[in-house]
Amino acid sequence: MKQGWAKKKLRDVSSLINGRAYKKSELLGSGLYPVLRVGNFFTNRAWYYSDLELPDEKYCDTGDLLYAWSASFGPRIWEGGKAIYHYHIWKINHDESQVDKAFLFYWFEWDKERIKKEQGAGTTMVHITKTSMEQRSLEVPPIAEQKRIVAILDEAFAGIDAAIANTEKNLANARELFESYLNSVFGKRRDDWRELTLKEVCKDYGRGKSKHRPRNDPELYGGGYPFIQTGDVRRSDHFITGYSKTYNEKGLAQSKLWPRGTICITIAANIAETGVLDFDACFPDSVIGLVVDQTVASNSYVEFLLQSVKSVLKAKGKGSAQDNINLGTFEKERFPFPPLVVQQQIVEDVQELRVLLRNIESIYERKLLVLSELKQSLLQKAFSGELTADLTEKEVDEAVA
Repeated sequence: MKQGWAKKKLRDVSSLINGRAYKKSELLGSGLYPVLRVGNFFTNRAWYYSDLELPDEKYCDTGDLLYAWSASFGPRIWEGGKAIYHYHIWKINHDESQVDKAFLFYWFEWDKERIKKEQGAGTTMVHITKTSMEQRSLEVPPIAEQKRIVAILDEAFAGIDAAIANTEKNLANARELFESYLNSVFGKRRDDWRELTLKEVCKDYGRGKSKHRPRNDPELYGGGYPFIQTGDVRRSDHFITGYSKTYNEKGLAQSKLWPRGTICITIAANIAETGVLDFDACFPDSVIGLVVDQTVASNSYVEFLLQSVKSVLKAKGKGSAQDNINLGTFEKERFPFPPLVVQQQIVEDVQELRVLLRNIESIYERKLLVLSELKQSLLQKAFSGELTADLTEKEVDEAVA
């Protein structure tokens, strides 16, 4: 053990207090207190509110150290004023004489992936137990050393976070540039361009099929027929080249096998995501299939065309319990279709820009990975007693350059 550092159990330096398991009927669109759920912990998911009057320990307030222990893992310093926090979140009350709150926050950041791997339980929703968390060991230096470590990490993380924000902005700009280019290309109109509906350019056009209930019946799966879901479409990059499930003969009998080259567009959950099948496959009715008539249009032209109106389609699907669009969204919508030779030239131009921007995106994504790894490296050094200001400054400068 490092000189002056003491090995402690988390329970020795803090207490973990669960929030409240509320009923849906207690959640309001507005009210006295925001309700902090796990879904709100790291994202801007829609908030609920409540007028419940509860014991003080069931509220969190600005400056409180919190920890999500189910589904999402990790700490957060709450900054949103008085709020009700969910049962799947702990409020951490620490012993100030033994441990600095910011030091403990950084320790949680360093430890969260390890505890998920070592002590995570559950299948549908991974969680950790209060007992297992309280038993976690940590090495605690004197308060003065804790504050020195925190000061170094605060400065380093501020620089890293600024670099991450700038890189994410550049990444978003690259993607917006591609979307803007698509909008400009497909927004053009020429005298020899026809205005057609999607159905008019397809040999086959309609929703996928998944008639059997329940849809997740194991008897349907495990055969030789790829089964595409909305997530598979969302993860595709123009072409759908992978799948996570397959139908057997029974599954195929209650579905439909669409041919390679079919354009898929999602109409529920992940709205307006598109991709072209690179193999024959089935998919459910949350996906529309378009088998394009190659004498009228090309697959790639239609898929890029649909990408150009993605934001419009997403906006049309907002407002329901689960965002969705349907076949009716496209029935009367007309899209520009130039002669095939022009379509091919447009596709080549779009592909060329797409490759260029993908290379740029790859550079930005790699930089984000490096910055994330640097954070973990600094935390590792912090809790092994190897963190120095000079070395940290050098590492951060090299990473953000």
